[in-house]
Amino acid sequence: MRRKLVAGNWKMHGGLARNRDLLQSLIQAVGKGGKSDSAVFVPYPYLAQAQDMLKGTAIAWGAQSLSEHAQGAYTGEVSAAMLVEFGCRYVIVGHSERRSLYGESNETVAAKFLAAVNGGLTPILCLGETLAQREQGVTEEVIGGQFDAVLQAAGVGGFANAVIAYEPVWAIGTGRTATPQQAQDVHAFIRGRLAVSDPVLAERMQILYGGSVKPQNAAELFGMADIDGGLIGGASLVAQDFLAICAAA
Repeated sequence: MRRKLVAGNWKMHGGLARNRDLLQSLIQAVGKGGKSDSAVFVPYPYLAQAQDMLKGTAIAWGAQSLSEHAQGAYTGEVSAAMLVEFGCRYVIVGHSERRSLYGESNETVAAKFLAAVNGGLTPILCLGETLAQREQGVTEEVIGGQFDAVLQAAGVGGFANAVIAYEPVWAIGTGRTATPQQAQDVHAFIRGRLAVSDPVLAERMQILYGGSVKPQNAAELFGMADIDGGLIGGASLVAQDFLAICAAA
């Protein structure tokens, strides 16, 4: 059975005092480990705080993005090597907000995925369709294209130490959630796409669901055969909610 992973994406939220309180609550509840894995993704300025508070606990931490470049004159960018120095285990790649707000193409996401892998990080590769694309019936075409761009750049071996997250864009921060069966169908499609190249890797691949996961729907979502945890947005900013989702996993 694949181990569940619950990852909290704080987006551009937080402050030193608020972070401290939230992290302390998480450490007290799940810091000694459990039946699922947990991780938090804090804004860059708070990586040192996360490292200081979470080292030695069962809670991992990571960054919300990274540069596709190892070093150079790229003002404002952060490399994989820099993230590793702050103890990051994971990094999110290709989040829908990065794609839509900052114009990250499939090719850019693939380059960032490769940079993460080469830098010793575990990338969480986000795939997802917009509401218009779902209504047009091209969900699998869109997600297949996003996946294939990374596969062509990194090869199937690049996925050996990776995580995939399905995040329907129409269900992020909207209060709407894909039904468990809708999410399961896409997760099964993604796993099948990977299985064409490596059936064994596909079977053990963690595929997370990221789309308005809440304590009220987490257990039903996580109970689906191909949903291996969640990439949690807003609910990860409330300790009680995030812990309830972890418990559901």
